[in-house]
Amino acid sequence: MAKTPVTQAPAAKSAISDEPVRKRTPRKPREKAGPTDIADPVMRSEAKRAFVWLGMASLLALAVLLSESLLIIFGGMVFAALIDGGARLLGRALKVGRGWRVAIVLLLAVAFIVWVALFVGSQIADQAAQLPATIQTQTMRALAWLKEHDYAVNTSSIESLIEKALGGISEVTQAVGGVIGAFTTVFLIIVLGIYLVVEPRLYQRGFAWMLPTDQRDYFERTAQLMGHALRRLLAGRLAGMSIEGFATWLMLQIYGVPMAALLGLLTGLLAFLPNIGAPVSGALMIMVGFSGGSDMGIYCILVYLIIHLIDGNIIVPLVAKKTVDLAPALVLGAQLIMGVLFGVLGLALADPMVAMIKIWLEREAARHEPQPGG
Repeated sequence: MAKTPVTQAPAAKSAISDEPVRKRTPRKPREKAGPTDIADPVMRSEAKRAFVWLGMASLLALAVLLSESLLIIFGGMVFAALIDGGARLLGRALKVGRGWRVAIVLLLAVAFIVWVALFVGSQIADQAAQLPATIQTQTMRALAWLKEHDYAVNTSSIESLIEKALGGISEVTQAVGGVIGAFTTVFLIIVLGIYLVVEPRLYQRGFAWMLPTDQRDYFERTAQLMGHALRRLLAGRLAGMSIEGFATWLMLQIYGVPMAALLGLLTGLLAFLPNIGAPVSGALMIMVGFSGGSDMGIYCILVYLIIHLIDGNIIVPLVAKKTVDLAPALVLGAQLIMGVLFGVLGLALADPMVAMIKIWLEREAARHEPQPGG
């Protein structure tokens, strides 16, 4: 049977012309500009800059919000540098692995704390309880002497100031006597320091990994310089603390000054705070000395002058020569700011923080210096 050929239907033609009508694809409606679209390239560039500044401000606000936590982390780094310095020093005489040396240094530190608590703790605690009353008595005697010599003294305001100061002194002496108010902070700093000192390369490599590859060598070198300077700075501080504390206790004990052990310990502890610790420990020593008479007070003044003369002319120059040479006014300003913001912990960490910032700025300045012949 023959197949009928299939014929195609003729294409539709336009009513105006004989050309076939083409199917038109519907046009996509034009999108309107949104509120974040900026057509002007100048405005777009300025907006990007504004977003950068807003991001920096947000990071700064976050740093302020987390400032106490960041300070505790820095305290852990300082404690780790202290233990690492002791382990390196021990390695010169004892050829064992680094882990064993770190463990020995930690055990020696624990043994010293236990010894102080067992053999000296009760005596220091008794003296700490007597110190605020002695200071108040001596201050009132000084005010009475000023009144007798026709000096205009506002007794009520000074008494209020004394009460506030004694509140801080009593807290310090209670801490010395065994009541540690900031136990959690100290515990966190110690734990962080132990973690950091056991495996320092692990954390250093982890931080460097987050940096661009061309910045990692620079970071490694800067971290080495900071660690070296921090170890030497803390070694000098410990040497000064030990010498001042022991010499103060010995000289006061020889003359029979009351609370010699407590004053020696406070002098040693406050020596960690340059510029601020020495006047505070000296004032406490002189007040206690005058409680035993004029001769004892004058003797305490001489002890203070001799010890801090040796510290200022021998110990501090040697420390500054081998570590970061910091301007005293710069350190004092940093201590005042950190003390207001973070209290005693800020005071203690202001000096190492200024040293680290100075090393970083010096490295940045050397990095951007034009090379000879460049």
